[in-house]
Amino acid sequence: MSQDSPDYNTYRTPLASRYASTEMKINFSDQKKFSTWRKLWLYLAQAEKELGLDITDEQLSEMSQNLTNINYKQAAMEEKKFKHDVMAHVHTFGAVCPKAAPIIHLGATSCYVGDNTDLIVLRDGFEILKPKLATCIHLLRNFAMEHKDLPCLSYTHLQAAQVSTVGKRACIWAQDLLMDLKNMERVSSELRFRGVKGTTGTQASFLTLFDGDAAKVKELDRKVTELAGFKSHFIICGQTYPRKVDAEVLSVFASFGATVHKICTDIRLLSSFKELEEPFEAEQIGSSAMPYKRNPMRCERICSLARLLISLVINPLQTASVQWMERTLDDSANRRVVLPEAFLGADAILMTLQTIFEGLVVYPKVIAKRLEDELPFMASENIIMAMVKEGGNRQECHEKLRSLALQSASVMKQEGLPCDLIARIKDDSYFQPILSKLDSCVNPTTFIGMSSIQVKNFIEDEVDVALKNYKNNLVKSVKLEI
Repeated sequence: MSQDSPDYNTYRTPLASRYASTEMKINFSDQKKFSTWRKLWLYLAQAEKELGLDITDEQLSEMSQNLTNINYKQAAMEEKKFKHDVMAHVHTFGAVCPKAAPIIHLGATSCYVGDNTDLIVLRDGFEILKPKLATCIHLLRNFAMEHKDLPCLSYTHLQAAQVSTVGKRACIWAQDLLMDLKNMERVSSELRFRGVKGTTGTQASFLTLFDGDAAKVKELDRKVTELAGFKSHFIICGQTYPRKVDAEVLSVFASFGATVHKICTDIRLLSSFKELEEPFEAEQIGSSAMPYKRNPMRCERICSLARLLISLVINPLQTASVQWMERTLDDSANRRVVLPEAFLGADAILMTLQTIFEGLVVYPKVIAKRLEDELPFMASENIIMAMVKEGGNRQECHEKLRSLALQSASVMKQEGLPCDLIARIKDDSYFQPILSKLDSCVNPTTFIGMSSIQVKNFIEDEVDVALKNYKNNLVKSVKLEI
């Protein structure tokens, strides 16, 4: 078996083996992690040299040339011996940088590389996700504009309520996704570097290195923060960056999970009504037993993964709550699992959601038929107003309509026949004065209110403004492998 081949005899997380993108898996890979550790050791040494410590250009060059030259077998042996992952990699890095070995990790604590790398990976993860989410919103925006005038039933309590439009409903989905995009932008922009703080955040070791020169210690922190690509760092921290940061990050994903679960549940329900469908490929099989089935597999997958995102947020909240004093180590194993899972889960959802929005299928005739069955009941108020304008009595008309509506509803439920309320109204001589106006009273387009205008205003005033920064960074069409 080649090194690149999957090992089918050992467990592999499904998020990595089945769902997430290569770029997100690379972002959370060991290579990204440990090469970033080495970059951080290089940044520290560069800044320390600039501020007067006895570090040579030769040592820096040696480190720079071996950032990705990682002997994982040696690192595993060192960790088995020391029971300490950072020191294992200090020794492994030192083995290929013998001249630099004495100054690698100088003055630092494990969290200098561990936590700062995590923050870099979180930042880079958001940069992968934001364009994907923007792409989904863009696709939904186009769908909403295309169907902004198409009347459809809207629901409360999953009972037919009033008339809306297909585009208006899509904007309800887009609005939630827009909130998620803004949440991602906010949290990612607020990520701060832990910086160069020493063992419990006091920077005592660096103050000693610089012979009590606090200004140099402060400048060291600034220089390394800048080299790592961050605009700011924590002034105050314990041994780690505040674990509330992880809770903030995963809260964004939990909220996003709720959004996509709602959207995909709506699509699943509409699919059951045969009004709307996710794309179904030519050779796709919906059921091993029922050849005719067209199950909404993609939406179901998203709902499944969304529940994972929603549930993960409890872990960082619990972790943040039990970080005694300056830090305890019961955060480490937990964070190795929940942080990657959240990003890989969100990544998998967004790729799947993009394929859904690229291929949503609308069935206008089914939508019209379902509307036809319910609209006469919803038109009651219009019919009453028309009768009153012709001199009728509002209460008398209301009672007439109530009686006819109950008769029609009974026929629909007891005999399974279509709605015949309009036919009953036409056959009742009481309504003779408005027969010529009856069709206009039940025209679906007169019931949609401001729906079409709302779609246009929402897209122009909010969606297009929010997507302006992503117009050159939208994701090309994706294809699901499974």
